[in-house]
Amino acid sequence: MAARPGAPDAALATIMPHRRGPALSERSPRARWVCSYSARRRGCGQSIPVKERFLPMLNPPSERLKIGLSACFSHADPKRPLFTNKTLQYVEQSIAHWLMSAGALVVMVPCPTGETARGDVTLKHYAEWLDGMVMHGGSDVWPGSYGEVPLKDAWLGDRVRDLYDLAVVEAFEQQGKPIFGVCRGLQLINVAFGGTLYQDIETQHPGAMRHRDPVSYDQHFHDIDLVPGSWLARMYPGQTQARVNSIHHQGIKDLAPGFDIEAWSSPDCVPEAIRRNPRQGRGYIAATQWHPEFRARDGQVLDDSPILHDFLAACLLARQRPRPGRSPLHIRDRASRLLRQALLRRD
Repeated sequence: MAARPGAPDAALATIMPHRRGPALSERSPRARWVCSYSARRRGCGQSIPVKERFLPMLNPPSERLKIGLSACFSHADPKRPLFTNKTLQYVEQSIAHWLMSAGALVVMVPCPTGETARGDVTLKHYAEWLDGMVMHGGSDVWPGSYGEVPLKDAWLGDRVRDLYDLAVVEAFEQQGKPIFGVCRGLQLINVAFGGTLYQDIETQHPGAMRHRDPVSYDQHFHDIDLVPGSWLARMYPGQTQARVNSIHHQGIKDLAPGFDIEAWSSPDCVPEAIRRNPRQGRGYIAATQWHPEFRARDGQVLDDSPILHDFLAACLLARQRPRPGRSPLHIRDRASRLLRQALLRRD
């Protein structure tokens, strides 16, 4: 049967043409990823086929998904021997390789403002061009971003990066492009939509376990409990608990309105995964507190593939049917203006 115009598998037939047989149908593995996501948007509650693959390796570059990756910042330092007194924007390679493992083209989205800025390129241009956005891990979120005063100088975070990240989230939300957050990315998304954070979990959350070990770093783990009935739980049928890495000392205190918690740390109950409730009628936003791109040496951690495939399926669907949103800061482009003003004050 030919694909119906506007159907999810029609989008796949256009974006990822099947090169070894007939046209894609709802029975094809790759189409089922998109159809299952589309079914969730309609409230059908169907589960994702977690063992299917999503590897459009044979597609030409023009047809592959283009995924943005937010930048990490190393601010100008006169004592640095290389790039002395220059601001560096960069990505950690594991997360880029994680996205590339499914055939996506990864583009770092640089901050378009600052003392060396030239031209007219804006974050909105990237949001219009790219198919989705991943908010990178990294430095602490500045407590002022959620209306608090830093309790210690060590927890000041990076105010300039916060403003950049908020502007990125706003630009992609306004275009209706899917957003996925990792570690700091989860925290930043929660703050962008009105939530707050623990500045330090061990200090502020009674009974908290250690969520970060600077020595073992990405080989530090704890258990999580998947919330029954959540979309994340449906990705892992029959699994109620999992083991994940833990590389953070901040965490969600008050959840942003319109979001659901999909996993909790065990046994201290800190939110570990969130997702915008589809009943909000807007685009895909999800995030994990752990780093799905980091792997355990013994291999005994939650399989990252369903999470990656779920995000990319949403990007495919949004390419055909974008769902423009509204500013999470309630004033259109406010984050971009704040970022520009903050960087101009640094000059």
